[in-house]
Amino acid sequence: MNGLDRFELSDEWLIERFKEGDETAFDQLVRRYEQKVFQHAYRLTGNTDDAADVAAEAFLRMYTALKRFRGDAQLSTWLYRIVQNVYFDFYKREQRHQHLPLEISSDEDDEPMELPIPDESADLHAQLLERERERVLREAIDQLPDYQRVVMILFHVEQLSYEEIAVATGLPLGTIKSRLNRARATLRTLLEPYRELFEAGDSPTYSEPSDAVRTGQSSAE
Repeated sequence: MNGLDRFELSDEWLIERFKEGDETAFDQLVRRYEQKVFQHAYRLTGNTDDAADVAAEAFLRMYTALKRFRGDAQLSTWLYRIVQNVYFDFYKREQRHQHLPLEISSDEDDEPMELPIPDESADLHAQLLERERERVLREAIDQLPDYQRVVMILFHVEQLSYEEIAVATGLPLGTIKSRLNRARATLRTLLEPYRELFEAGDSPTYSEPSDAVRTGQSSAE
């Protein structure tokens, strides 16, 4: 076995190899991040075809920009930003009449929002409830404005810190916290008509997004 096969080459080493002209180093980076990039694109777009288009364009932009990558942030964080830029450009082309809102300020506190997680149970009734909760939660997140959905996904699903989200989006920390508060308030409003669904059976747990949201797949798929 080749000595290099016994350990995973670092992103930094592969990037330097690519900068020196080694195209296979870029291929290794793509293989390393293709699943994460696609999943993030899927969470933003909500369907596999658009996610594939966004992911492909993101890697193309990564290829053209990687030689200028200075390593100020982790490669994964930098990639999240590329995916988001592609996503916004993609939907600006598709829906030219829609525009991202201007920056919103808020004095709301920074309490972490607890999203509903369906109770786990082996019986069929509980499984059906879980699927319905997942569907409702996924649809509620999809209804958030783009600028709210992005920060909600990065914080609650990708579990990035505020600082990492700032790097990924290019937004100030205050704006990120404001948009998260707005997104949480909007989500609570959207889920209010389904209160009985989430309170059915044992009291639901409110901590972080369900597995369906975390993996970017709906139960119907």
